[in-house]
Amino acid sequence: MDTLKIEIINKVGVIKLNRPDSLNALTYEMIQKIEQTLDNWVTESIDFIILEASGDRAFCAGGDIADLYKSGLEKNYKYSQLFWSDEYRLNKKIANFPKPIISFLQGFTMGGGVGLGCHVSHRIVSESSKIAMPECGIGLIPDVGGSFILAKAPVGIGEYLATTGYRMDADDAIFSGFSDYFIPQSDWKEVKAKLINSRSISVLDEFIKDPPIGKLRGTLEEISSIFSNASLRSIIDNLEKRSSTFSTQTLKLIEKNSPLSVLCTFEIIKILRKKENLTIKDSLEYEYRFTYRAIECSDFIEGIRAQVIDKDRNPNWQHNHIRNVPREKVKMMLKPLN
Repeated sequence: MDTLKIEIINKVGVIKLNRPDSLNALTYEMIQKIEQTLDNWVTESIDFIILEASGDRAFCAGGDIADLYKSGLEKNYKYSQLFWSDEYRLNKKIANFPKPIISFLQGFTMGGGVGLGCHVSHRIVSESSKIAMPECGIGLIPDVGGSFILAKAPVGIGEYLATTGYRMDADDAIFSGFSDYFIPQSDWKEVKAKLINSRSISVLDEFIKDPPIGKLRGTLEEISSIFSNASLRSIIDNLEKRSSTFSTQTLKLIEKNSPLSVLCTFEIIKILRKKENLTIKDSLEYEYRFTYRAIECSDFIEGIRAQVIDKDRNPNWQHNHIRNVPREKVKMMLKPLN
């Protein structure tokens, strides 16, 4: 079965992820083929692009990391460095593509799926959408340009989403900047047909609705009061002192993740928030500093083992708590590459 279905219909380009049994996880070959298609379509006579996926469970639940894990065990660091470099180049091309791209984000959109579907011009979610950046749970950081969206989210929200891996529903995703419009999934077939028949993006206006109110808006004040602190260590202290259900649950989510990843993630977002005229290129460059070193120096291999390979959900992180991560290690992971 083809992992991608690519066609042009009535001057509308259609790219369809086609690995529903694997939650449409991105392989290296898929990344290469999507990039090649976009390069070809820059000059092709098409009006816009529809980016979609097979099945109801996921648009794309992330990258297919089996080969990354295998190469890591073999200490083949070049493969992961090439994989992430090529994937990030695709993310940048998608964000800067000169023609509109409409993504339909049903079910899970996580990790690599965010890089594919959340940097386009028109991002559609439905009642089934669950969007997250859970990379700290596997010893990585929110990458594929995810830090670009997180750094532009309301103060505190980006830091909360990044360090907890919270799964956003449709309203949460629109509120935090990961999506644009809510359209009930029962309308999607008709929407896509009309887009292709009319070759007009204005068709979307006929179907856009208000989503059910999500949880983030109701906890914004508490999230902002906690996560607007200058350091992650002070945030942990603040969470430990509070007795609310929210603070207890949030602390638990953060502390189950890789301490090194959480600290590096927080530091990246803090740096990016301060940049004037922030671009996705800025974010990808900081992300690549970490991922370039990830296989050799971070908790990534152990995180994959615990969450994906052995599935014991009991990772043995390099450091047993955020307070015990040397600041020098964070600086080393984020220092400029040669």
